[in-house]
Amino acid sequence: MKYVKDIHWLKGNIDKAHVKVLDCRFSLKNPIEGRKQYAVEHIPGAVYFDLEKDLSGHIKKHGGRHPLPNMKNFLRKIEEAGIENDTTIIAYDFNEGAYAGRCWWLFRYLGHKNVYVLNGGIKAWKEAGFTTDSIVPTYRPTSYKPSFNEKIVSSQEEIKGALNGARNVTIIDSRNKERYLGIEEPIDRIPGHIPGAINAPWTEGVQGGYFLSVEEQKKRFEHLNKNEPVIVYCGSGVTATPNFMALEEAGFQDVKLYVGSYSDWVSYEGNRVEKKSQ
Repeated sequence: MKYVKDIHWLKGNIDKAHVKVLDCRFSLKNPIEGRKQYAVEHIPGAVYFDLEKDLSGHIKKHGGRHPLPNMKNFLRKIEEAGIENDTTIIAYDFNEGAYAGRCWWLFRYLGHKNVYVLNGGIKAWKEAGFTTDSIVPTYRPTSYKPSFNEKIVSSQEEIKGALNGARNVTIIDSRNKERYLGIEEPIDRIPGHIPGAINAPWTEGVQGGYFLSVEEQKKRFEHLNKNEPVIVYCGSGVTATPNFMALEEAGFQDVKLYVGSYSDWVSYEGNRVEKKSQ
C-alpha cells in the first residue's frame, strides 16, 4: 500500500535521521488517555500529537467538533518536533487507524509527500516484541514550509452545491450503519445523514487493526466510478480519514474530506438530514 508501512519497515528504519515517528493515540471518551499512555510508554523517539490540542482547532458555532487546527500553531508543533519538508513521517495510534489517519491527512493537506500510517499501530509493535520507552525526545527545531493542498478539502457549501446538482459527486458517510440510518446518535444534536450520502463504514476497511489490502479496498468501492469526485465525512472529520486513504489506495483520483463533517452540517439550521429505515 502507498500510505501504510508495517512494523518491520519501521523497525529497520527507526534510527534514520530523516524518519520521525508521531504518537497519535487518543480516546474520545477520555481526552487525556492518549497522553497518559504516551507518558507510560511509546515507540522510541516518538513525539505525541494530541487530536484536540494539535490536530484540531477550537470549537466554534460552525466547523464541527474537530475543525482544522490553527495552522500557525500546527506548524510550530511540527517545527518543534524536528520535522522538515523531506522528513519521512510515520503516524500511529493504538491500532484503530483513525487518529493516525487524521494526522496523515493533515500532513497531506500541508503538501507533505512522505507521510504514512503504521499498520496495526503500537499494539502490533508491542506484540512483535519490539521495545518501547518513556523518554520524551527533544529535536533541533526546523523550518517547515507548507504547500497547502486545498483540493483535498471540502465544505458544507460544496456539499450543498452538489445536492443542488452543481456537480456530480458521490458523498460517503463513514459512520456506522446505526448512526447513518438515524437509529442512534450519541453525540450530534440531530440523528440521520446528509441527504443523498451512501454509507461505507470506515471500520470495514480497517479490520483487526490492519488496513485491508489494495485489492480488498477496490472491492469495497467497485460500485463507484473512479473518475467522479468523492467526498467523505464522518461525525467530525476523524474516522472518515481511513476511508479517504482507502479510496486513494483503490485508485480514486478526486477525493476530498469534509473536515467539519456531520457535526458541522447539523450546526446550520437550514441544512436537511435524511433518515432511513432498515
